[in-house]
Amino acid sequence: MRYRVFIKRNAEKIISVLIMIIAGMITAFVVWESGVSAETALQQHLSEEVLRFHVLANSDGQEDQALKLKVRDGVLEYLEREMPDSENVDDTVQWVRDHTDELEEEARTVLEEQGCDDTVSAAVTTCWFPEKTYGDVTFPAGNYEALRIEIGAAKGHNWWCVLYPGLCFMDTVNAVVPEEGKQKLKNVLTEEEYSRVTAESDFRISWFFWR
Repeated sequence: MRYRVFIKRNAEKIISVLIMIIAGMITAFVVWESGVSAETALQQHLSEEVLRFHVLANSDGQEDQALKLKVRDGVLEYLEREMPDSENVDDTVQWVRDHTDELEEEARTVLEEQGCDDTVSAAVTTCWFPEKTYGDVTFPAGNYEALRIEIGAAKGHNWWCVLYPGLCFMDTVNAVVPEEGKQKLKNVLTEEEYSRVTAESDFRISWFFWR
């Protein structure tokens, strides 16, 4: 009789523990799913408000990587000189689409000046970007529209930044993100979204990244 009582009491304890464990797992899953959903929603909203600039080197060779940076500099100088200020990403995207031939020619001229005859192509397309942190603003991994310049086989490490809002023209040594660009971003995000992509948040991804 005592043995049966002992088994019954311990069985009740075991069931209680199992119920607590299952409840904890369900709660953790709900919290995790909620976080994933929030991050996905943030990434999708960001993707509608920005245009990135992506340069892919021919290879990882030292010379090809150096050429990539020269093409980057030449194209950025052209954009800074020719691209008009815009109050929304749609106008910027349209301008870049209308001038891809000129941007491609600018990149080709840079290569020719360096004695390189690699092919080069420029297009506005949707690209996947990884999660990274740089400076004091962040970006989640996901698909974003970008001006993509491919040099030669485009098999080397790439470089990218954000054309709109204007976050490319910065001090790349000190990772200074222009306040004007950040303000434009703040204007199109909710207060909560903006707080999640700034340095005060634990959610960190990069505005500006090269690898």
